[in-house]
Amino acid sequence: MIVAVHQPQFMPWLGYFDKIVRSETFVFLDNVQFKKNEFQNRNKIKTAQGWTWLTVPVLYKYPEHIDGVKINNRADWRKKHVRTLTINYQKAPYFHALFPEMERFYAADSEFISGVNRESVLMLLRILGAHKETVVASALGHLPEEPSERLAAICESLGADTYLSGAGGRAYLDLEPFNKKGITVIFQAFKHPVYPQLYGDFIPNLSLLDLLFNCGRDSLNILEGKLCKA
Repeated sequence: MIVAVHQPQFMPWLGYFDKIVRSETFVFLDNVQFKKNEFQNRNKIKTAQGWTWLTVPVLYKYPEHIDGVKINNRADWRKKHVRTLTINYQKAPYFHALFPEMERFYAADSEFISGVNRESVLMLLRILGAHKETVVASALGHLPEEPSERLAAICESLGADTYLSGAGGRAYLDLEPFNKKGITVIFQAFKHPVYPQLYGDFIPNLSLLDLLFNCGRDSLNILEGKLCKA
């Protein structure tokens, strides 16, 4: 069984979903430190002026873990997101077909960023048509603090024989804990596809929302490199 692990992100980019699609079980690593000003409470979408952030405001106190970070629900971020998405994607081919799912997502109550991030990922997987088993790391009990040992322990607890690491893992991952447990490590080799977008020149590394609104049912094949629509 192939296991992949990543911190829960909000409306993640295509490479995040490539990692999920290539695994059999995906683990949301929610019991590690929250990283401010990265992708754990925001992601990028495209506008007529270029890319912009879609941000969930949080009440964060260093060094809180992701699963303990609360959303600042005093700010009307849900309404702002719906308005922003509507303004910038209402002319996309699949916007009106997919937007009811977005509205249901934004109508739900959310107290913690880890929860809203997981739900955003699960929603996008449903739309994408990629059905995968997902696990929350904080539900697995005590895990080692050392990063490589922690990942190897997660794999062992799930009965994995293969760990799918992001490409960046080549620079920091210690393979010894995996070798001791008989777990093979493979590395992601994601090549970002080019697909039709609104507003001129192609911009990569946006939220999967951009691909889904523009390409609809073809999105999974485009993500997997089986179809090029540009």
